[in-house]
Amino acid sequence: MIKENSKVILSVRGLTAEVDGTEILQGVNLEVKAGEIHAVMGRNGSGKSTFSKVLAGHPEYKVTGGEIIFKGENILETEPEERAIAGIFLAFQYPLEIPGVSNLDFLRVAYNSRLKNQGKEEIDVFDFEDLVHEKLDIVKMNPSFLERSLNEGFSGGEKKRNEILQMALLEPMLAILDETDSGLDIDALKIVADGVNQLASPDNAMILITHYQRMLTYIEPDFVHVMHAGRIIKSGGKELALELEKTGYDWIDQEMTAEVATR
Repeated sequence: MIKENSKVILSVRGLTAEVDGTEILQGVNLEVKAGEIHAVMGRNGSGKSTFSKVLAGHPEYKVTGGEIIFKGENILETEPEERAIAGIFLAFQYPLEIPGVSNLDFLRVAYNSRLKNQGKEEIDVFDFEDLVHEKLDIVKMNPSFLERSLNEGFSGGEKKRNEILQMALLEPMLAILDETDSGLDIDALKIVADGVNQLASPDNAMILITHYQRMLTYIEPDFVHVMHAGRIIKSGGKELALELEKTGYDWIDQEMTAEVATR
């Protein structure tokens, strides 16, 4: 149960952003507190993935207005790696393959970067291997995946599970999952969702980006937001996702037409 006095982890105010000169986000407002899971839903092209990338600091997206307040500080001027070290984690819709970089080495470097930022001593190779093996069970991954190049030759489900493994190790304060359910069969979806549920805690928060309700069958959101044309136009509880499953997004066009007609 969410406490009334939960601290605010993320506050997005009037956020506008563009890519290649085209404005995508047109005034997004969102507040996320510790212990909360928020689902952002909407059609393809509504701005959901752009929103996730802007939060993470993707360099191709230019913020043209508004604020992103993370843990009480405006992070618009901070680099992506600084945001990651500070506790923002983005699970990609299409995780990249990086030949020649072992999964284990990548995970260890990322983990030690967080430790260094926290003023803690870095962990050695052997202790890290023990730690990562403990986390493998969360996503039901075979240890052999640690020795392979990062995501190279991984199936879609294996890539997504590897993203959740990263999340388990880094323990971010804010995790953003960009259409993590995309391309997953039902077994992989259940494994990923179970991993996310295990990692949710009263001290962190999550934003799930999706346009299907099926992931929310396994991960229960506290709030559901509908995005359209680069802004959040409706918010509610988990029942809103069920409503969208039944009705689709056609009602958005009707509401937008009615709104224009009343101006």
